[in-house]
Amino acid sequence: MIVPALPEAVAAELSSFFDSRRASTTRVDPLFCSAVAELERFVLRGGKRVRPAFAWWGWRGAGGDPSGTDAPAVLRACAALELIQACALVHDDLMDASATRRGHPTVHVAFARHHQEQGWRGDSDRFGLAASVLLGDLALAWADDMLRGAGLGAPALQRCVPVWEAMRTEVLGGQYLDVLTEVRGDESPEAALRTARFKTAAYTVERPLHLGAALAGAPEDVVDAYRAFGTDVGVAFQLRDDLLGVFGDPAVTGKPAGDDLREGKRTLLLSFALRTADEKDSPAGAALRSGLGRDLEPSEVDELREHLVQLGAVTAVEHRIAELTQRGLAALDAAPVEPTARAELHAMARAATERTS
Repeated sequence: MIVPALPEAVAAELSSFFDSRRASTTRVDPLFCSAVAELERFVLRGGKRVRPAFAWWGWRGAGGDPSGTDAPAVLRACAALELIQACALVHDDLMDASATRRGHPTVHVAFARHHQEQGWRGDSDRFGLAASVLLGDLALAWADDMLRGAGLGAPALQRCVPVWEAMRTEVLGGQYLDVLTEVRGDESPEAALRTARFKTAAYTVERPLHLGAALAGAPEDVVDAYRAFGTDVGVAFQLRDDLLGVFGDPAVTGKPAGDDLREGKRTLLLSFALRTADEKDSPAGAALRSGLGRDLEPSEVDELREHLVQLGAVTAVEHRIAELTQRGLAALDAAPVEPTARAELHAMARAATERTS
């Protein structure tokens, strides 16, 4: 089985999985089936399929054969990562009160609007909250179902389950750290990097690669290299996301400009800026602190952006992204990874850390 267009192949596996669940959701109630259709649209409407790609190429780099009889099952197992991603995004949008995702209403907003349009009883926003929590939970449960039902051989499944279980714990722990650092007002670089590691890096690059290695039965030196590469590139991926969350073009990112400032995100970008402002006794520090977490006007967003640039925080984060990427690539290059997969992982690392959306 050769997979010439991995994102399309992953989307096809996800579509097939949703098709396989339609009868069971209809048996519960056709209205539940209609609600699940919103989750299906959310999962299938876009995304770069980064996580399945890292898992697939991790498997290939550790000796997986795309022409082998186990390749279809491996592809389905890799595709299940998109349901973990769906859970994280649906819940993250709710926690951040985000209105849009990929240019469309977020799940909680879509259900709140549906409640209003139907003239149902009660509070629309509360209904949207409840529906999005439940659909995010369903995505997480179905991710497990998709992995375990992928058709993997017993040894491969036994090897990958501990990796999968660790990844689930880490992403939920990272989400908790994200909201915790916000409410505590923790401005330290250490807190920002710890959150980036577990909220994003672990389930975006590190564990998908580890999963691919486990599926292939890779030796420890390959696993160790993948995890070092995955941690560094995954954190760099999140740092790029932090920059886009403040400076990104809404037409490209699908989210409002300056959204991370309005949400009060305690990112490394902000940490660098506040530390420099405090060292210089700059009034920019007070302006940044007072602006975080408020419903800012576009002109106020522009002002805070200028402070971040003038304080050198943007340059510092760009340097950190470059350092992490180079260190991760060096770890990958030191391991016995299949050359085609190594080249693909190099390209994916560059794409993940230099992207504009």
